[in-house]
Amino acid sequence: MASEKITMPQLGESVTEGTISSWLVKAGDHVNKYDPIAEVMTDKVNAEVPSSFTGVIKEIVVPEGETVAVGELICYVDTEDSGTEEAKSDNPLAEEASPIQGDSPDESMKRRYSPAVLRLAQENNIDLAQISGSGRGGRITRKDIEKIMATGQIPSASEQGAPATTEEKVKTNVTKSVPEVPQPTSQMGDIEIPVTGVRKIIAQNMVRSKTEIPHAWMMVEVDVTDLVSYRNKLKNEFKKNEGYNLTYFAFFVKAVAQALKKFPQLNSTWAGDKIIQRKDINLSIAVAKDQELFVPVIKHADEKSIKGIAREINELAMKARTNNLKSDDMQGGTFTVNNTGSFGSIQSMGVINYPQAAILQVESIVKKPVIIDNMFAARDIVNLCLSLDHRILDGLVCGQFLAYVKELLEDMNEKTVQVY
Repeated sequence: MASEKITMPQLGESVTEGTISSWLVKAGDHVNKYDPIAEVMTDKVNAEVPSSFTGVIKEIVVPEGETVAVGELICYVDTEDSGTEEAKSDNPLAEEASPIQGDSPDESMKRRYSPAVLRLAQENNIDLAQISGSGRGGRITRKDIEKIMATGQIPSASEQGAPATTEEKVKTNVTKSVPEVPQPTSQMGDIEIPVTGVRKIIAQNMVRSKTEIPHAWMMVEVDVTDLVSYRNKLKNEFKKNEGYNLTYFAFFVKAVAQALKKFPQLNSTWAGDKIIQRKDINLSIAVAKDQELFVPVIKHADEKSIKGIAREINELAMKARTNNLKSDDMQGGTFTVNNTGSFGSIQSMGVINYPQAAILQVESIVKKPVIIDNMFAARDIVNLCLSLDHRILDGLVCGQFLAYVKELLEDMNEKTVQVY
């Protein structure tokens, strides 16, 4: 028998960690290769983790409810020796997670850092070489870093003998001078709700977006009176023939996809020393289920008809509400369109879906008095609110993008638009 490792897989683009929702196996259970062994929750998707090997579960390392970085160990499986080499070839993280030649047994994993640990260390100027890890083989975990940060005694490179820079001295002095702020405490009658699962992951993702991305905002008002009339004329027959609703949102998604073809700058991602302008137009949409929020993706939205977009919106929403979304349904988004109008909102400022460049909030359609030919008229008006990454985008191109979306929507009627 040989003992093999199963690690936290990469379950989506930009996903760096996942939370073990529940284990589907226990120590001593026999599993076949590709059998599901655990349910994992990330900010992108809920998914099952398959076994990389055929064998017997030897040890479960990560308890339910704990969050670990991509590539970190979650359990051990005892396998037959004859299948070891084949199993390793199917698990690209197995070699990376193996001990370094020459290290002592207790320190074999000390220099193997997860993405989450590296990010925290870089952001807080922490010298990892001076930290003793509590993980297996001396590996430094995210909890080790957070514990050190909580004490305020952060070991930096200057403590190894190198002279501290002015910036380091200022940072150290500020850290020491700022008193620790105690967490709020509950009073009698208050209800304490633990921050776990999807809510915890959403919180982490939103903090990252607001911390790293300099947000700016724009809004335009669009007269969609002709669009409303056209959709109302079609909706009953469409539902009867197709079996699902022809929503206003499908028309908005179509217009945004067309506009992104003309203004591809908004279909971009910040990548440190470069900007990646995406070729494919894959639109993320927000779908809520109880207290959970999912962001599935309409792939190649610019190539689909309004009918095709309406069908995909319906299918993705049904998958989310029945817990049938797959990892592939959540990956590859390049721009987000959020239907905030479904809650009656008329104006909002969305937080960008990291690492995309922008998010468009489609607000509620409301009747408003508008002056046409010096006379008042009741018109159907909707606000489109754009949040943009100011590192990538400026007001000029975003204003042109919104103006084009407005033009497309205001020109949608039975003479200009083919739903099918």
